[in-house]
Amino acid sequence: MSSNLPDPHTAPELFEGLLARRVVAYIIDLVILAAITFATLIVGIIGGIVTLGAAFFALPFAIPIAIALYYGATLGSVQRATIGMRMMDIVLTPTRGAPLNGIRAFIHPVVFWITCWFLTPFSFLFALFSPRREMLHDMIVGTLMVRRSPMERHWAGNTA
Repeated sequence: MSSNLPDPHTAPELFEGLLARRVVAYIIDLVILAAITFATLIVGIIGGIVTLGAAFFALPFAIPIAIALYYGATLGSVQRATIGMRMMDIVLTPTRGAPLNGIRAFIHPVVFWITCWFLTPFSFLFALFSPRREMLHDMIVGTLMVRRSPMERHWAGNTA
């Protein structure tokens, strides 16, 4: 971990209610992803009808690509947050000194979904006992989730 990362003891406002905010952000993003999946499915069905079934073969690829584009456009943006994360005032921050580039912004949700599918209880328990409320996928990818508004004040204070 980088030594200039926020410490929950000296900057508790960055971590207040973080787990609850992450859960609500996750639910909001699930609703958005469901809408994206539904829209992609409708376009695929219409395309399949128009192309006499040929476009149906693209659906298994189109839906994951649409979901990846959502994460890439949101986590890979300057805001470094999905729509749900923005609504809950949280942001994804790199911890290993490397910038949060497109690759890491793409890897984060992939590792998140893998750890949730296979290690759900462990990943959540890990966050309960981690001082920075990091989940397992945060540690693997080298990211930290913090509250956005206090984080902006924290980083502004550390640049002086």
